[in-house]
Amino acid sequence: MVAPKVTSRHRPQERSLFSGIYGLVLATALAAALDTTGEKADPGPDALWILLTALTSAAAHGYAHVIAQRATTDGATGATRLRLVLAEWPLVAATLPTVGILLTAQAGWWAETTAVDTALLFNTLALFTWGTQAARTAGHRWPSAYRAGALDMLIGLVIIIANALIK
Repeated sequence: MVAPKVTSRHRPQERSLFSGIYGLVLATALAAALDTTGEKADPGPDALWILLTALTSAAAHGYAHVIAQRATTDGATGATRLRLVLAEWPLVAATLPTVGILLTAQAGWWAETTAVDTALLFNTLALFTWGTQAARTAGHRWPSAYRAGALDMLIGLVIIIANALIK
């Protein structure tokens, strides 16, 4: 018997974009939260926490798809379920630049605060870029795509502003 085809409300490209954006926002928020003023700089463990949180979030999100799929489809195989979990890889991949930037601070290339500021800026610009590209892929002209990217970038700016206000 052939396993039923896994269907999703989301196309693969849409799902990858969703997971990638989710990962960027997650990494941005965690980097801001883990960089606490007045505490000893610890960029290595902070990078590890971001990576572990991303892996846990990806597994939880993929597992939620498994549960939802189980409720709507009979006879899904273990391989099909595993593919649903593994399809969340863009969430983890999107956190890797932040992890890498923090690890450069661990190596002594710069201070953790500078690394976190760099990661926040990088992620905010990445949100703009991904938002703009998604709009272009959807057929929007450049001015409309830039507006969409700017709106997506607001998420990063809100995190940066909140980080500044909290500290």
